[in-house]
Amino acid sequence: MPYPETFTGFQVNGPETWTEFHKNEFRPKPFGDYDVDIKIEACGVCGSDVHTISGGWGEQHFPLAVGHEIIGTAIRVGSKVTLIKEGQRVGVGAQSYSCLDCRQCKNDNETYCQKQLDTYGAKWPDTGIVSQGGYSSHVRTHEHWVFPVPDALHSTVAAPMLCAGLTAYSPLVRNGCGPGKKVGIVGLGGIGHLGLLFAKALGAEVWAISRTHSKEADARAMGADGFLATSDKDWNVPHKMTFDLIINTANSFEGFDLDAYLSLLDVHAKWVSVGLPEDDGIKVRNQTFLTNGCFFGSSHLGSRKEVLAMLQLAADKGIKTWVQEVKISKENLAETLTKLHNNDVRYRYCLTGYEEQFGA
Repeated sequence: MPYPETFTGFQVNGPETWTEFHKNEFRPKPFGDYDVDIKIEACGVCGSDVHTISGGWGEQHFPLAVGHEIIGTAIRVGSKVTLIKEGQRVGVGAQSYSCLDCRQCKNDNETYCQKQLDTYGAKWPDTGIVSQGGYSSHVRTHEHWVFPVPDALHSTVAAPMLCAGLTAYSPLVRNGCGPGKKVGIVGLGGIGHLGLLFAKALGAEVWAISRTHSKEADARAMGADGFLATSDKDWNVPHKMTFDLIINTANSFEGFDLDAYLSLLDVHAKWVSVGLPEDDGIKVRNQTFLTNGCFFGSSHLGSRKEVLAMLQLAADKGIKTWVQEVKISKENLAETLTKLHNNDVRYRYCLTGYEEQFGA
């Protein structure tokens, strides 16, 4: 069977028409010795997709097919590929390139490489071709960012783990989440609910922290040991200086009382923000950190090693993303991304039905 020279995807032409998807052919970057071509079967719908096409994160390269929580089958592997075999079910997340040679790359910090490129919307430096994402028939990716998917994980369960899951998993494991630790997850959306599931699977005491009690039943069904609603009077007082780690996945800092959140942390404990709100962010004063000497930082995706460990943990522990499946089409994409923009999701949409749109 001849390999496709062009791929087909649902692209947006710009932020003014971000809910209008056009089914176009596009040419991927030239196939390299370390590349893998993947025929896509499922793709999670990430908040990043909305921020990107709606203009919330600034100028982008259009026309653009987004989507970076990709599951499919490896149909072609380059002559120097050793990590992936043809016919394997594999995944691709939000990153598709780094130099693999710098200090960061050699220390399993390739997601922090200064030359890293995103799965969609990045310009390949040698050709100027813009990378296109998973709302497409196929994706072409260097083997380092192609991950075998354990048989125990259903494709639509695994897909959202490749961005949302990893964004929570990496800071959890890097900051000591495990037995004997009290961990807070702020925000119960796509990233937050997977953070809760993974923190629990890693053995920690896990508390969900949300604005209201509307998601409390869901949080407890996911295994949360406790729930804090920040709209309650003195919500933080009984828990001051008792948390070892808090992962903040919130998508907005509107009305955000940072001092109250940080008061929860034990001495030198860490607050890690992984959400990327479109607004101006929050003002930080040194006085905020003095009462407990806490640390405040961020985290970006995770390493190949962490992806493989995360997927294996999910398979071993039976972790299941709370997913709503949607068949990929122009109409469904418009409706689904509008719903996500309005926070109308429990807790991740995942696109299916690729063969109906793109053929077998």
